[in-house]
Amino acid sequence: MKRRGFTLVEILIVVVILGILASIVVPQFSRATNDAKQQATVSQLVKLRHALSVYYFRNNSTFPSVTAGNGTWGQLLGDGYFKEPPSNVHVGGVNANVITIGTAPDSASTTSYGWIFNPATGDVWAASFDATDKPLP
Repeated sequence: MKRRGFTLVEILIVVVILGILASIVVPQFSRATNDAKQQATVSQLVKLRHALSVYYFRNNSTFPSVTAGNGTWGQLLGDGYFKEPPSNVHVGGVNANVITIGTAPDSASTTSYGWIFNPATGDVWAASFDATDKPLP
């Protein structure tokens, strides 16, 4: 009488092949997630820069009163430019909406704030991104 089934060696070979395939595919998904976070942050940055530009031209060449803090974009929120504070999902966590006042983009990666705003020039940068809007390592 012949038994129909798989031997232990055949099962182990299939498991090893599946493990190899998983080790190839899983990093692709994590890289795609990271790329999506970067693109979402750049999209928020473009919208933020556009809103600041529109505000500047509508308000006699003045920028909104933005203060350092959690989503404190001043008149950009109060006058309807944004319904909610923009979020830097690349930084993520509780500091994704936090604004710091500065004069240049980051030179090193950080997670202690999400945005950098220069009230004198109206420039805004995403935290952990360089001057060309590329993420810092």
